[in-house]
Amino acid sequence: MRQFLIGILLVMGLGQQAALANEPLQESDGPEGSKMAVFAGGCFWCTEADFDKKTGVLQTVSGYIAGDAETANYQAVSSGKTDHIEAVAVFYDPAQTDFKTLVDYYWITVDPVDAGGQFCDRGAQYRTALFYGDEQEKDIIGQSRSAVTEAGSLDKPIVTDVLPKTAFYAAEEYHQNYYQKNSLRYRYYRTTCGRDGRLDDLWGEQRQ
Repeated sequence: MRQFLIGILLVMGLGQQAALANEPLQESDGPEGSKMAVFAGGCFWCTEADFDKKTGVLQTVSGYIAGDAETANYQAVSSGKTDHIEAVAVFYDPAQTDFKTLVDYYWITVDPVDAGGQFCDRGAQYRTALFYGDEQEKDIIGQSRSAVTEAGSLDKPIVTDVLPKTAFYAAEEYHQNYYQKNSLRYRYYRTTCGRDGRLDDLWGEQRQ
């Protein structure tokens, strides 16, 4: 479904633009005083839309992480030819929220027991992953993951990767804020992909 929507953009000439930058995105590229966290939750259109709702989030950027190549683009990543994962850089105001709050929120935006991708997007490039920049963030992720497991609401073990934060490359401009630029297409994609139905089944009232 999403490949079809992107095909429409390409025909319209909206998908020919290169990635926002060839250089990795840095924390200093965000709003002044913000900190950067990175989350992979399948389709980055959806992850971006979900995190934009959170208090304290100042900016989100769709992109690619965890690959060995010195840059990344949608064609290569979506084909599965690289090790990159679709992800979102979340710039947040540390005076309004913190890394732990964002990690705890992350779980209810994904299906963490699906090792093959997310919802209708299949393949390792769509798998879930949490990224840490230092040992403190790694510990926060571990504690949050343990808390979710111990809550007992999931019927299978969590398979979400916990990985070091490596070079993050911003995706092409037409991917940024897609849910706002193409709201009808986005809603159609999200609904037909079954994302919210599955999340409601997994998390219930926690998503309210």
